Amino acid sequence: MNAPFLPFALPEIGDDEIAEVVDTLRSGWITTGPKAKRFEAEFAAFLAAGGHARADALHCVAVNSATAGLHLALEALGIGPGDEVITTTHTFTATAEVVRYLGADVRLVDIDPATLNLDPQAVEAAIGPRTRAIVPVHYAGLAADMAAIVAIAQRHALKVVEDAAHALPASCGGALVGTLASDAAVFSFYANKTITTGEGGMLVTRDAALARRARVMRLHGMNRDAFDRFTAKVPSWYYEIVAPGFKYNLTDIAAALGLQQLKKAWRFQQQRQAIAERYDEAFAGLPLLTPPRAPAGQTHAWHLYAIRLADAAPVARDAFIERLFAAGIGASVHYIPLHLQPYWRDRYRLEPAQFPHSQRAFERTASLPIYTRMADADVQRVIGAVRTALLA
Repeated sequence: MNAPFLPFALPEIGDDEIAEVVDTLRSGWITTGPKAKRFEAEFAAFLAAGGHARADALHCVAVNSATAGLHLALEALGIGPGDEVITTTHTFTATAEVVRYLGADVRLVDIDPATLNLDPQAVEAAIGPRTRAIVPVHYAGLAADMAAIVAIAQRHALKVVEDAAHALPASCGGALVGTLASDAAVFSFYANKTITTGEGGMLVTRDAALARRARVMRLHGMNRDAFDRFTAKVPSWYYEIVAPGFKYNLTDIAAALGLQQLKKAWRFQQQRQAIAERYDEAFAGLPLLTPPRAPAGQTHAWHLYAIRLADAAPVARDAFIERLFAAGIGASVHYIPLHLQPYWRDRYRLEPAQFPHSQRAFERTASLPIYTRMADADVQRVIGAVRTALLA
């Protein structure tokens, strides 16, 4: 019999998560409430355990997606019409689209060909009179060169908001992403991320004013959370709308998943790293480039394992992925760069020649399964399918 199809990604949901969700359902409070608050507090404690921040100095705002968190962070920093925000072309559209939500413009720049992260030199060259902020992306779970990016931002009086969707629990310079010297970092808990709440995200900042603004804008611009109003012991129905806000709150049902997933974040990282190490060893000598490793003293979150086919590969990237699917192995591409997407291409008149490193990476990159529910036999199936596709 043929082996069942091995999908590109699957979340690991166990009895702990199920019990926490059931407890939430039985509690009678299923929207944003006590578990969302607890998740925020425990997330701050998780980051603080890395030793580079105090939990009470980290303001964590739970939201219904990382996209929402990025939008809230940039809005709180005052980004608006006439402003420009620099980010990488080698990302999902959410990183850039939040800038357009605010009426500002995006300036896309190329990547470092070794790390596939935002190239600091390209950032500095792109800074103009309208530039207000930089949004680096920690691609695949490998931290960007934050020391260089923060230094550039400080020289030019710019804000930095990290797109940390891939980066739990990644570290940079020995400090966990989320505790670095940026204005904010935003994590994703989408179904295929390193921990999941189904849909969800977390905005983290040391800036108390930014956090206050994000909390107000997270729920319609109300100056009081519904949880605070509905659980008060005295009449507290009154609230005020102080801004035209959004509907970005995380439910307690989702937070219940996050509470249990967070406890497993390091175990999950270790399991993904073990798979990455098996892949690295098995693919040695094949006509491909394995993903860059984290520098000494830093941690790679291993959200993605993205290989790049070498010039000597006997098949092109698309045909390679087709061979994997024919062998029952799911694969994906991260990413179709923004400069190739019709909206961004046409709005800013972008050409592939402006982004040679991202373009080359896109044409040769394929992401392989790397998730905690993979058994040893599953990993070996992937290895066998890759070797067959490149050696046949």
